[in-house]
Amino acid sequence: MSVAIATTGFGAQARFQPAPQSGVAADSPPGMPARTRLRLTRRGRVVFTSLAAVPLVVWAFVMVLGAGDAAAQFGGASSATSFEYVTVDRGDSLWGIAESIAPHADPRVIIDEIIRLNGLDGAIVEPGQRLALPVLP
Repeated sequence: MSVAIATTGFGAQARFQPAPQSGVAADSPPGMPARTRLRLTRRGRVVFTSLAAVPLVVWAFVMVLGAGDAAAQFGGASSATSFEYVTVDRGDSLWGIAESIAPHADPRVIIDEIIRLNGLDGAIVEPGQRLALPVLP
């Protein structure tokens, strides 16, 4: 057999208040634990600081990587450079254009430069398209 004792909190036991222990304040009402401060170890402080810094770091990367295109378009000496332009005719290709502007150079290098300069997705051009040509020494 077992016995269970249940107290209501009203009686001689409830009036007896022992000396304050850890977690119970002397001025708190009986039965109410005192508020405790959050205590963090060094590792905990590092984790919380890192979690707070992650959004800041992500924002910085987005701003730096996103500004690269704007900095290339609006800054530096390259914006003062003028380019020669050519309008693509029917039957023209980047290979033919590259050979016509630099007959003694490797056409693949010139094609890569034309693609980079004009922001093309590939080497396909259409009639009527206007292309900036690289300045060759």
